[in-house]
Amino acid sequence: MKIDLINPQTGLLLKHHNGQLIDDNGMKFPIIEGIPRFVDSENYATSFHFQWDKFAKTQLDREKKELSYSKQRFFTETLWKQQNLIGENILEVGSGAGRFSKVVLEQTLGNLYSVDYSGAVDTNRKNNIGIAPERFHLFQASVYELPFPDGSFDKAFCFGVLQHTPDFERSVKCIISKIKVGGEIVVDFYPINGWWTKIQSKYILRPITKRISHQRLFMLIEKNIDWLIKAAFFLHRIGLGLLIRFLPICDIKGYQNFYSQLSPEELRELSILDTFDMFSPEHDHPQRLKTVVRMFEKHQAKVIFAGKVKNTDGDKSPMATVVRAIRIS
Repeated sequence: MKIDLINPQTGLLLKHHNGQLIDDNGMKFPIIEGIPRFVDSENYATSFHFQWDKFAKTQLDREKKELSYSKQRFFTETLWKQQNLIGENILEVGSGAGRFSKVVLEQTLGNLYSVDYSGAVDTNRKNNIGIAPERFHLFQASVYELPFPDGSFDKAFCFGVLQHTPDFERSVKCIISKIKVGGEIVVDFYPINGWWTKIQSKYILRPITKRISHQRLFMLIEKNIDWLIKAAFFLHRIGLGLLIRFLPICDIKGYQNFYSQLSPEELRELSILDTFDMFSPEHDHPQRLKTVVRMFEKHQAKVIFAGKVKNTDGDKSPMATVVRAIRIS
């Protein structure tokens, strides 16, 4: 069953009228390039719009290269079975360029309702609208004002997003509210592993880098990425990999599973993307796992798993911090 759309500010039902969405009070929301828009184009997530416009296909799985990291990550973190998603209404919060939208649309027969706060929704649409347009519903909206009635969805997932929202707990609460009683929510997030978590270049430099224009920051990273990659490999080679946390570059070690598949150019592109992703967002709020568990329990969700998950096979697979929960009331 198709899910109704509501005015997220008032709860009134929305209807299509002359290329817009309108409620009974006459409040209107534009539909631009086929995507209903519930937020201003300029907001705290503009860095992600810039990022996914430049790296539209970098994280997408590619059959010719036998890269299926997004597919593996989706099913490993959720533990959802493809056959159990047939006809299910699935909410995706924070779609970016659509790497996981692509997985849901290609690998399942679920109905995907995908939301992003940034203009990256346009990139997602370009990447995925041709796969299963009848099952793909895309919106530009805030996690705090989702345009759906409470209790609408069978399942929801939110990967790589919660730490970039202004209020982590409020984001969790809003996602839970849109799920049916008995429905499942799966999220991952940046963890606080100990006192040393924020003693790294990412958090030391962010007060400066997040205020630099996106274009200038991107140019600085691109200009310096080659020597940074060499320095990171050198530190690993001589057994000083821990020092990489003080280099202004993403953790190259996380790509070790892909060294045999990625060309030097692809590795460079991923390094630029992930380094920009480290330093550009307005918000970056890692959390302790037990704190996030309490958030779910406080807002009527029973946690069925909380811990580290390997995103791919192999001992060197990147680890994700995951919470799975079921709404209980």
